[in-house]
Amino acid sequence: MKTFLVTGGAGFIGSNFILKARYGQWANIINLDQLTYASNPNTLAVLTGDPGYEFIQGDIGDLDLVASILLHHRPDAILNFAAESHVDRSIIGPEAFVQTNVVGTFRLLEATRSYWGNLSQKARSLFRFLHVSTDEVYGSLGPNDLPFCEDTPYAPNSPYSASKAASDHLVRAYHHTYGLPTLTTNCSNNYGPYQFPEKLIPLTILSALKGNPLPIYGDGQNIRDWLYVEDHCDAIYQVLNQGNIGETYNIGGLNEKTNLAVVESICTLLDDLAPKTDIKHSSLITFVKDRPGHDKRYAINCDKIHTQLGWKPNESFESGLLKTVKWYLENFDWVEQVQSDSYHDWMHKNYAIR
Repeated sequence: MKTFLVTGGAGFIGSNFILKARYGQWANIINLDQLTYASNPNTLAVLTGDPGYEFIQGDIGDLDLVASILLHHRPDAILNFAAESHVDRSIIGPEAFVQTNVVGTFRLLEATRSYWGNLSQKARSLFRFLHVSTDEVYGSLGPNDLPFCEDTPYAPNSPYSASKAASDHLVRAYHHTYGLPTLTTNCSNNYGPYQFPEKLIPLTILSALKGNPLPIYGDGQNIRDWLYVEDHCDAIYQVLNQGNIGETYNIGGLNEKTNLAVVESICTLLDDLAPKTDIKHSSLITFVKDRPGHDKRYAINCDKIHTQLGWKPNESFESGLLKTVKWYLENFDWVEQVQSDSYHDWMHKNYAIR
């Protein structure tokens, strides 16, 4: 069985990928994660005792650590999920995003280049470095603009998306300059189990259950494409196995929704699954001051990955959202573990100014 080094594997998308990889026997997994605020090793507690899984706490920017992991475990592929990813946090504190997403990716690439260069010719030809990125690097679309394609020019508008754009460019450069066999995926908004509750969907679910206000930026008409996280993981694995070296693949859920429509859909589900006796959950919706530079619309054209690799999402937005709401209702222990004092301090800091 192959061995994958997964960076950022205790985060939302990375942990979902690792669970699928181990349950599906895709590969043995080495998980390197710094365990920042959005990481939760308890997500992967079910793998305790699994001989095909090992966790290592550390930073992708620690060149010596990464080099030692590569030499010891000899992975067949590296999948880079590690990133600071919350736009609101990047607006208030952009330095961490530059450090992790830009400097961290650079150092990871440097360690990988050294390791790959010393492999046998056969192992070099089979090795892959897959970099997980975002559709936000492409900027913002107007209501009638065509969806983002792989050749859409980069135009990032937030410190977060700018840092991810920089990391994408580094990955591209390491392929074209050094021949490193890279793959890049740019995905739309993910949702599903184990997502840290600062993001829209889990934040709305948990706030509604507590009877708290449901904050929506501006008029709620900003549009995002929504991708169920398990569909995303399947797509990443397909790109890893079948993608053309040096190329980019856009991954979307084909579900464009306004933020207001997303929140209203969650409220409707909660009215059915966890009804309140006195109010409808939608009465908690509260419009707050918009965040600076808020992109109006994202949309993904998935023709390339569908035509070339045969991937398409299994979940509709309705089916994926139902699974997600039910998961949060059934996993309050996990939710309580991640809602620390620092989480509550952050929520107050971000929304009090609005």
